[in-house]
Amino acid sequence: MTKTKGFIKEFRDFAVRGSVVDLAVGVIIGAAFGKIVDSLVKDLAMPVINFLVGGAADFTNKFIVLTRPSTYSGPETYADLTQAGATVFAWGNFLTILINFILLAFVIFWMVKLVNVARNNAQAEELPAAPPPTPADVALLTEIRDLLKNNR
Repeated sequence: MTKTKGFIKEFRDFAVRGSVVDLAVGVIIGAAFGKIVDSLVKDLAMPVINFLVGGAADFTNKFIVLTRPSTYSGPETYADLTQAGATVFAWGNFLTILINFILLAFVIFWMVKLVNVARNNAQAEELPAAPPPTPADVALLTEIRDLLKNNR
């Protein structure tokens, strides 16, 4: 029975350790942040790219059909073809995910950069300025004065 209690205590200590809780919070925030980046790509970036290139950059439905079921005669969309069991080389989907990754990496880079700047500013405010080093001649005179005091 004591082994079980020891194991439970050890697990509890592990689970409530700060780094584990921080990791859990990071994963949850990361999942929500991923949705924001998806929306950024789908709702903001891709419409602008489509406008700039004349509407030809809708990557979501760009694919090459490698094999299609012989009985399929439905719409030629990515979702319909994959649901029917076709083998589809979905380069447009990959390109969209790549754009998501690049935007996510760019946003995270700037977030980390801003956090580091804020952290450095906070540390600079907390630490008092170090006194300037004592010049060598003043240090020598101080040492001579102390020796003279001790000899009296």
